[in-house]
Amino acid sequence: MHDPLSRPMAVLSRRTTLFLGLAALIGFQTGDATAQRRPRELHVFTSGGFTAAFEALAKQYERDTGVHIVTEHGPSMGDTPQAIPNRLARHEAADVVILARSGLDRLAEQKVVTPGTTVDLGLSKIAVAVKAGAPTPNITTPDALRSTLLTAKSVAWSDSASGVYIQSAMLDRLGIADQVRPKGRMIPATPVGKIVADGQAEIGFQQLSELKPVKGIRIIGLLPDTLQKVTPFSAGVVAYSPHQAEARALIAYLASPKAHRQIRDSGLEPVVAKVTP
Repeated sequence: MHDPLSRPMAVLSRRTTLFLGLAALIGFQTGDATAQRRPRELHVFTSGGFTAAFEALAKQYERDTGVHIVTEHGPSMGDTPQAIPNRLARHEAADVVILARSGLDRLAEQKVVTPGTTVDLGLSKIAVAVKAGAPTPNITTPDALRSTLLTAKSVAWSDSASGVYIQSAMLDRLGIADQVRPKGRMIPATPVGKIVADGQAEIGFQQLSELKPVKGIRIIGLLPDTLQKVTPFSAGVVAYSPHQAEARALIAYLASPKAHRQIRDSGLEPVVAKVTP
């Protein structure tokens, strides 16, 4: 016997199925839009001076937010393909850059960094290292450092902010540029500490935060105060990043008190964040 309710129930079932299908489609599309607004990952370029601090902070940020951080490394300046300005010129995927302030300011002037997003994160000082087990040279005063450099058979410094200062300013201030530059090497990309550890240079200069992670060396100490150059390491949002708000949120996190312990442990001095126009 034909059930008079079967036809209406079949129609209702088809309508219900259609409604649920449409709801699922709308939900899927809404989910896609949310995923676009909240990226699952951010790409960050950082130079060596902030690398150790950022490695710890990126893990912490991922735990707190669920956003995956993809980290790439490169010098703040220089002619190597890995240098951050050169990578940005090629429009490699990037949302945030962290590098020496002088390099960041140049990127801001070139409109590669979004205006109003540059923030100082940590202050870095230059340190001196020798191979582990080597005699300890005296660098405690400018005169002692001058004597040490004149005696050294080979010297290395980076091709980034610290090395540019040593080669173009400090040696002149010590009055030994003509004697030391010929036996000095400006090292591109490779950490200076590794060059010293491998015995390719008797003494090396680089940011303390870049020397600390290197094995096989002994850090003698910082440059004397009257010769020291303090370099801010700073962050900015890449102008072509499709995730401007999320990149700003990451920088705010790096500049917050939550990040101070990791920054200090890496050999940098945390600074109170200040956004510049």
